[in-house]
Amino acid sequence: MSPESEAPPRKHGLLPPRHRTNPMIWCAAVLCVIFSLLLIFAGIVTLIVFLVIKPRNPLFDTTSATLNSVYLDSSAYLNSDLTFLANFSNPNHKMDVIFEYLSIELYFYDRLLSVQALQPFAQRRGESRLESVHVISSEVYLPPELIMELQDEVRRNRVVYNIRGTFRVKVSVGVGHFSYWLYGRCQIELTAPPSGVLVARGCRTKR
Repeated sequence: MSPESEAPPRKHGLLPPRHRTNPMIWCAAVLCVIFSLLLIFAGIVTLIVFLVIKPRNPLFDTTSATLNSVYLDSSAYLNSDLTFLANFSNPNHKMDVIFEYLSIELYFYDRLLSVQALQPFAQRRGESRLESVHVISSEVYLPPELIMELQDEVRRNRVVYNIRGTFRVKVSVGVGHFSYWLYGRCQIELTAPPSGVLVARGCRTKR
């Protein structure tokens, strides 16, 4: 018998054993696909809602103001008393809004004079709301150039203040809602105290 006939037979085409995929991996993959489809569906629905409803930002304005007092203590520290009506309006006819956070700041040029917080409130579609805001500035330091400017404005019977509002607004659309920050800016011009009245204003609201 030849040596070749005694050699063990060779195995041809032998494949490695197959490993079954872990069922947990399949479940995770299916959940990822479902979650992605839900996100796409939510995005499409939100886009359709925006195109149909055409949402508009709530507006911040001031309709009247009274400058009760302005005086300098030790020729460098400002004390003032200002009252104004803040007007919040919801121009949307299909959406309600909620003002979750409201902060009002009063400035003379770029110098912060006072900060006033307002209570949160809800506002229905097409509704307006007036809030009386009483802002008192006490012992606020002013640099010499601003002191001279303020004294000059009081002499000219035209005192200019800047009002800055920062608001967090939640908008309700059906069963859904979303929140965003809104910023109101008003420049007001008043006659000199003790009974200074509003003579001019310019307001804008933006996101």
